[in-house]
Amino acid sequence: MGEFTDKMKGSAKEAIGEAKQHSRDPETRAEGTADKIDGKTDKMKGAVKGATGDKI
Repeated sequence: MGEFTDKMKGSAKEAIGEAKQHSRDPETRAEGTADKIDGKTDKMKGAVKGATGDKI
């Protein structure tokens, strides 16, 4: 995927994770935390691709 796609995917995962963290179900809250971390990772991957000219 490209830089922009990775950043957008990361932003979406972070938003979904944030919403899940407000659930009453502990399992769903844990999934929300994992989604949020995964989203931050995708955004970081997009930033690295942007810095390297999308060559990785």
